Amino acid sequence: MASDNVGDLLAGRPLRSVTGAFTVAAACHRMREHGIGALAVLDGTRLVGILSERDVSLRVIAGHRDPMLTLVREVMTREPRTIPAQASAQDATRIMLAGGFRHLPVTRDGVAVGMLSLRDIPHRYIATEARSRDGLPVLALG
Repeated sequence: MASDNVGDLLAGRPLRSVTGAFTVAAACHRMREHGIGALAVLDGTRLVGILSERDVSLRVIAGHRDPMLTLVREVMTREPRTIPAQASAQDATRIMLAGGFRHLPVTRDGVAVGMLSLRDIPHRYIATEARSRDGLPVLALG
C-alpha cells in the first residue's frame, strides 16, 4: 500500500478559516462559497477550534439559536485534535474513525495549514482501518 502523507492529500489547498467573532451565518456562507464542511477557527495564527456542519446543525439549529446572532466561538469545537502534515493517511484515518469525526486540522511546525476531510482520504485506508477495527482480516484493496 502506498504511504500517502496528509500533506500530499491536501495538495496545495489553502486553509479556510474564520475567527471566533464571525457569526455562524457568515461562517456558513464561507463554507458554501468554498464547498467545504468545516472551517478552522483562528485567533491570529493560533488554532482555537473548528466549526463543522455538525456543530451548526446540533448546536445552532437543533439548539434553536439564531445563526445571524450566534458567534462561532459560542458553538465551535474547542481544542480539536490535529495531525502533522508529515503523518500518514493511515494515521489520519485511525484518528478520525476512533474519534468519530470527519474533519481534522493539519499542522506544520505547530501552525494550522489545512483541513483534512474524511472524503480526502483514499478509500483503501478507510476500508483497511474499518476491517482492522472490526477484527476482520485486512485485505489489500486495489
